[in-house]
Amino acid sequence: MIMRILKLVILIPVALVLILLAVANRHAATLALNPFEPADQTLSLTLPFFIFLLIAVMVGVVIGSFATWFAQGRHRKRARDEAFEARKWREEADRQRGRIEDLTTQKLISASR
Repeated sequence: MIMRILKLVILIPVALVLILLAVANRHAATLALNPFEPADQTLSLTLPFFIFLLIAVMVGVVIGSFATWFAQGRHRKRARDEAFEARKWREEADRQRGRIEDLTTQKLISASR
């Protein structure tokens, strides 16, 4: 619940800022992809400036997500290893519990004879 509220507190202002930037930057801008001859129209793209801003934000979010995912890789591996270890010990405890129940049953049967 707290994380949901925290996300809203962060995401609503960010969304408002992006909307304000989009409204304020509607004029056309040209992105020249040829550094040696910027006037070359074959390697240029003309779009409203806010589209370039939104693309830059999206690329930043994707790059940040990948960086976080790679940085947390060792924690995910440790969690997988510990889950495997816990599953192994749980199965061993169940086997031992079964053996104890079998021995107890056998002792009760032999004691009743």
